[in-house]
Amino acid sequence: MNFQHPRFARMYVEASEMADRRGAYEHRRRLVAGLTGRVIEIGAGNGRNFPHYPAAVTEVVAVEPEDTLRRFAESQAKSAPVPVSVVLGHAEALPAGDASFDAAVVSLVLCSVPSQSRALTEIRRVLRPGGLLCFYEHVRSSNPVLGLVEDLITPAWRRAAAGCRPNRDTVRAIERAGFAVGDVERFTFAPQPLIPRMAHVLGHARAPA
Repeated sequence: MNFQHPRFARMYVEASEMADRRGAYEHRRRLVAGLTGRVIEIGAGNGRNFPHYPAAVTEVVAVEPEDTLRRFAESQAKSAPVPVSVVLGHAEALPAGDASFDAAVVSLVLCSVPSQSRALTEIRRVLRPGGLLCFYEHVRSSNPVLGLVEDLITPAWRRAAAGCRPNRDTVRAIERAGFAVGDVERFTFAPQPLIPRMAHVLGHARAPA
C-alpha cells in the first residue's frame, strides 16, 4: 500500500488550517473532551487534534503513515498539553499491543483507509475491553440525490484526494465491527469556501466488554 502523497499532504496542511477556522477547531475539541488515560490516535495527520487533549490523558500515541504529515505532527507534538509520541504506522497494522489503550481517536481518517473493516478490527484489538472509540468523519449524505452524486464522484475524488471516499457509511461500519455506538451528532459542514456542505458525524462508541 502506498501511503506517501507529499503533494496532497502539503495541500492538506493548508486545508486543515482553513477548516479549523471555519468550525473544525470546535469539532476537534469536542471529539476528545473528557478523555482519560492512554490514547491512540490513528491517522494523526499534521497533529491538529493535539492541542485539545485534556490533562487527564496520560499519553497519546499518534500513528501516521505519511512522511510529510508525520513531520508536521512531530513539530506540533512539542507544544501539546499532554505527552504525545508520533510513530510510523497505519490503521490496518497498528504498532501497539493488545488491549493497551483506554481510548482511540479517528478524525477524517476512516474515509481514506483501504478497508474500514480491517482498520476497525485493529482498533478493537488495541483497545481495552469497554474502551472508547471517538470518531469525527465525513460520510455519505442521507439525501438520496446528494448520496447518488457522491457515489458518482467517488472514483475521481479518490484519485485526487489520496484515497478519500466521500460515500462511506462509517457509523454502520463501526457497528458492524462490534462497537456499541452511543451518541452520534450528524451535521453538515463545508471545510473549504468552494466545497459544498458535506454530511459529517461526531460521536463515540464502546468496544465490547
